[in-house]
Amino acid sequence: MKVPFTWKVTGWFVIGWSAEFPIGESRALHYLGEELAAYRDEAGELHLLTAHCRHLGAHIGHGGKVVGDCIECPFHGWRWGPDGTNRYIPYQPDRPNRALTLRVYPVREQHGVVFMWYQPEGKEPQWELPDIFTKFPEFDGDPDDYYRPFPEFSRRAENEPVHPQIVAENGPDSSHFRYVHGASVTPVCLNWEMVDNEWRFLTGWPDVRSDDPEKMSLRIHSHFSGLGFAISLFEGAQNHRLIFACTPVDDERSDLFYSIWWPRNAGDESDVPPEDVRALVERRFLVTVFEDLNIWRYQQYVEKPPLAKVDAAPYMAMRQWAKQFYEVPPAGQAASTA
Repeated sequence: MKVPFTWKVTGWFVIGWSAEFPIGESRALHYLGEELAAYRDEAGELHLLTAHCRHLGAHIGHGGKVVGDCIECPFHGWRWGPDGTNRYIPYQPDRPNRALTLRVYPVREQHGVVFMWYQPEGKEPQWELPDIFTKFPEFDGDPDDYYRPFPEFSRRAENEPVHPQIVAENGPDSSHFRYVHGASVTPVCLNWEMVDNEWRFLTGWPDVRSDDPEKMSLRIHSHFSGLGFAISLFEGAQNHRLIFACTPVDDERSDLFYSIWWPRNAGDESDVPPEDVRALVERRFLVTVFEDLNIWRYQQYVEKPPLAKVDAAPYMAMRQWAKQFYEVPPAGQAASTA
């Protein structure tokens, strides 16, 4: 997908689920055009560093050994700490090279999901990571009242030709539900607003059993935190929550992540959902992201779309809001000197 803006987007991005990063193991990742090495130290803390050892360039995510809170290069045993500094050289143990450092990427784990902060120049996080269980204070939410999201209610699609802004633009687009998802009722946008790094919108599904056009059978409260992901709460029969995320891999592709928190059945104290609940969520909710993906894979970005009046204001407002997360020019385009 060719777009007129960078894929090196500033913000919080999902890179996996906590269960995928066991204690004492390293893992190679590639996101936002960067080679990365993740490891969970012996105390259980997760760290994310740039991947290539500053000694002779070995990739520490491939075969790196966790020693205490450090990761040891598989080539010559140089150890790097969670702050990115060289901590130990085996053949000169009293003289680590303090001048050499690896870039450290802030990571956060929240309810089983792993997020990284990315800013092209390495600046610290510019806003706090929102919590899906406190983001909507008007609705009670305790993580212990929900089944675990991973692995049963989580999905990943890898290396898809989709830019995060395309995913975000799905939010104010209510008309596509009938055609992409087979909805029998067309939802309506009840409210939308921009608050700093957040795009917030409320979507309603009219109650076809009522003569009152204002009565809704379902409301979906959604907040985008930058362009990296949206958190949503469904106010209706199920009252579940979800995160849908799009994380650029390079300048052409992204990985998409989807997790659902489904309320536990009354009296069920297990984290693991029963089979009937798993089947219901799979059939009704987990497939929807792939219905959208079948459109996005082949979509062409239109810079000046001839929008219908009902969608024009929120759609174009979102595009204007998104500009704040592009702090570098697109690949191959020089930065402005003006």
